[in-house]
Amino acid sequence: MAVIQVRIATRTSEQAKEPAIHRVGHDFRVVTNIRRAQVNEEGGFVDLQLEGALEEVQRAIAWLKTTGLSVEARERSVTDGSNL
Repeated sequence: MAVIQVRIATRTSEQAKEPAIHRVGHDFRVVTNIRRAQVNEEGGFVDLQLEGALEEVQRAIAWLKTTGLSVEARERSVTDGSNL
């Protein structure tokens, strides 16, 4: 199981209107957790924690990068699930 935190920042005011976080939670098998955010109609950033299988989290991050949003890795934790 992977938990990766990324900072997603808008580059344009139009990106602030797009439901990118909703799409990540809907289109990929990951759990999204907003840790911090500062967004208004002009843009902003979201510190987003993604949790799931490593490959699925990586796919979600790769998709976010295709949207034109700025995506920066902040923190990463990967376990094999044996501590459950």
